[in-house]
Formats: sequence, C-alpha cells, structure tokens
Amino acid sequence: MDLGARTLELVDIASESRDEAALAAHVLAQIPGAREAGDHCILAGATERGSRPFVVLAGHLDTVPAQDNRPGRRDDDAVHGLGASDMKAGLAVMIELACADAAARTVDLGFVFFPREELPSVESALTPLLEREPGLRSADLAIVMEPTDNAIQAGCLGNINARWMFTGVAGHSARPWLADNAIHRAGRAIAALADIPVTEHDYGGLVFREAVSVTRVGGGIAGNVIPDSAEAQVNYRYAPGRSPEDAEAQLREWCEPHGTPEITGHAPSGRVPEGNELVERLRATGDLALEPKQAWTPVAEFALAGVDAVNFGPGDPAFAHRRDERVTVAALERSYALLERFACG
Repeated sequence: MDLGARTLELVDIASESRDEAALAAHVLAQIPGAREAGDHCILAGATERGSRPFVVLAGHLDTVPAQDNRPGRRDDDAVHGLGASDMKAGLAVMIELACADAAARTVDLGFVFFPREELPSVESALTPLLEREPGLRSADLAIVMEPTDNAIQAGCLGNINARWMFTGVAGHSARPWLADNAIHRAGRAIAALADIPVTEHDYGGLVFREAVSVTRVGGGIAGNVIPDSAEAQVNYRYAPGRSPEDAEAQLREWCEPHGTPEITGHAPSGRVPEGNELVERLRATGDLALEPKQAWTPVAEFALAGVDAVNFGPGDPAFAHRRDERVTVAALERSYALLERFACG
C-alpha cells in the first residue's frame, strides 16, 4: 500500500465540479464489489446497519477549478497538486480501507463517494443519494473525510448568501446634488455591516465564530453618470444551535435599514453529536483533539438526514483550495492507521 502514490493518481484525474465522471469510474474500478448508485455516486462496503455498529466514510469527488496545479507531483514528504488536501487525500485513504481485509474489524464500514460538493449546497449529490439509499440513514456515525489535519472537527457553520440591492436616482456627475447616488448608499451600508463584530457561540462544548462579510460589489454605467442602482453580495456564517429562520431574520435585520436583501443560497448548520460512543471511540484511538468546524461541510446533510456526523481527514485545511495545495505522506499514513484501528476496536 502506497498512499502517496494513490493520492497522486487521484490528483491527476481531472474532477472539477460537474466533471467528476472519469474519477467516479476510476473509483468504481478500484474497489471490489463497489457499485454505481446514480448521478456519479459510488457506494462500497456496507450500505445499511446489520448486527454491528455501522459507520459511513464519505468523501466528495470534485475539486475547485485548477490553478495551474495539475498534474500533481510527489517529493519525499508530500503530494502536491489540485485537490491534494481537499480531498483526494481523504479519497485515497477511503479506497485503501475499502480494499483492505476487513476480517478483524468490529464495525461495518460503508464508503460513499459523491460529486458536486464544492458548489452551492443545493447542487450537492449527497442529499439526493441519502434519499435514494435509506440504508445509509441507518448509520450510527458518518465520518466526512474533509481536511482536518487528523483532528476531529464536529458540527459546521450555516452559510447564507444574499444579494443586497440599493436604489437611488440617476443624474449628471457634474450636478450630483440633483441625483441620489446608489453606490454612496451602498458604501455607507457596507461600512455599517463591517462594524458588526465577530461573535463567539458555545454549542456542544465547542466555540464557533459567527461572521458577516461583503464579498462582491458592483454598480454604475459610466464615468459621468450618478448611478441609480448598486449591488453587494453578502455572506453570513452562523453557528449550530441557531435555526435557519432565525439566521435569515438576523441577516435581514442588519441589511434592511439600508437596502433590500434577497437570499440566494442557504446551507443550514450541522449539529455537534452529543453522547455518541463511536465519536468517543475515534477520539480515544489516537487521543485526538475535538474542535469546531469553522466552515460548512456535508456533516450538515447527514445531520438533516438524522445521522450523527463529524469531519476527520488527512488534509491540512490551511492548504485547501490553494495553488500550492499539498498533503504530507505522514498525514495520509496516520489517517489510515487511526481509522483502521478505530474499525478494529
């Protein structure tokens, strides 16, 4: 078993979002008994609970767009290239575990490979898969192989995107007092939003940070025209424990005094599993840190389907989506060893 070679092999198969077919076919060919489950999803191992605990390992096939970082390369210490951290490394560990002898394991492992995670959550293939495959919803725990540097990261932030629209009155820039500048309105609103502090929220014994940000701004038609419209894109990350309805109401409370917000995307937060013996078993396997997931991940999709889920994977989140994306071979080997030890009790 050479996890570095496996990871590099996966890095070199292009799988940007919506273009995962080749990688799905490759995964299907690597794992004995694997099956295609529709929409380029691949299932292997157990697919429902039997007499033993049932744990699903899940990983997304897609990457963000290339940044001149494919094909990848390998040196003595690491694999470099598109998706190395997020999350071809996790997929490599999953494939090797799925191909390994399972005779000594005391839990049943299932393996879920799915596309389109790097797109807005409404396009993810995971939620429809969980609807088509009810046996997966009987899992006692799902481990999503997101990059965590081999820590356990529980829960995840909710993620709201909105268009924030401002209106004014157009006019000649030589006589701006006869007009109403929509960009100036937007500027004052953005300054007010920027003054909203990052806040910390304790949920399940973990501290999550909530933040609202403007991520894009646009407006204006010419250098001598006072604009009568402008638009900003707003992103709000909120902690588990806050309902989706409350989160949307909070965003509107901040935005509506200045302009009109229109929610364009909303991925609800994921809960922190509490009292799950398998999470404690995973922690004890390597005296692993338990941390909050300061991002959105598919643990939220499992949570909505009634399955406890945590994030755990070999990738370093600091390298995710970067041009110089990488994963160390040591991290790959540690991730595999910990999960095999966990599965064997």
